[in-house]
Amino acid sequence: MDYQIAWQNFEQEINKADQDINLAKAALYFSQAEYPYLDIEAYLDKLEQIADKIEPKLPSTRYPLKVIQVINHHLYQELGFRGNNENYYDPRNSFLNHVIDRRLGIPISLAVVYLDIAKRLNFPMVGIGMPGHFIIRPDFEDAGIFVDVFNQGEILFPQDCEAKLQQLYQQPVKLKPEFLNSVSNRQILSRMLLNLKQIYLHQRDFLRAIAIIDGMLLLSPDNANELRDRGLLYYELNRWEESCQDLESYLTILPNAEDAPMIKMLLNKIKY
Repeated sequence: MDYQIAWQNFEQEINKADQDINLAKAALYFSQAEYPYLDIEAYLDKLEQIADKIEPKLPSTRYPLKVIQVINHHLYQELGFRGNNENYYDPRNSFLNHVIDRRLGIPISLAVVYLDIAKRLNFPMVGIGMPGHFIIRPDFEDAGIFVDVFNQGEILFPQDCEAKLQQLYQQPVKLKPEFLNSVSNRQILSRMLLNLKQIYLHQRDFLRAIAIIDGMLLLSPDNANELRDRGLLYYELNRWEESCQDLESYLTILPNAEDAPMIKMLLNKIKY
């Protein structure tokens, strides 16, 4: 599988109406850009097989709490899925093929597994992008319960979400209603890619960071900050023409940006 074809398939998937995007498939497409021989259908089949094992265990009356408890038991107790506390910033935690194979991930990647399986069970759920943490909930108004996929599917109520935020930030935090708003499929994919970008930047793996930004710009073509960041990475790699193109695009979108003088200085250095 060619790198460009993987991203083209990703682009084709994300250009559907948001509710029609196959989240797991889109995540596997960007994984395929990193792992060219990845068999997308094989991994979707693995998710289907998990759902098939859970289906007969579900209660006849599908009360949300009961359904979640059955899914949790199968995923966490029987299959051993868990959050990777030991090596949270391992990039494999963000590639869905590795998450499925290793049964190990971070909140958002484990959420994609859980959301896909729930959808296959006709129990749709949605992602919740709390500050600093990612959880999910059943997809109906006033569900009142949330699932912490990173912590063995722990069931949370709103007061528990506030307590978790206080634990994360080590200070009093008031839970605002918008903290529990659902996020779109595109937002989930953007957040997964942002995690990878930050990991690769920290590792100074600029080529991989550029590849991830390519994907982020498919989701949001006019994202000025990502154009700037890619331009700066091209600059670091002495790829002057590509750097110049991205940095000029950044200034076209944000001519009065706070860092515009610095960007103009770099452009002058490239050209002259």
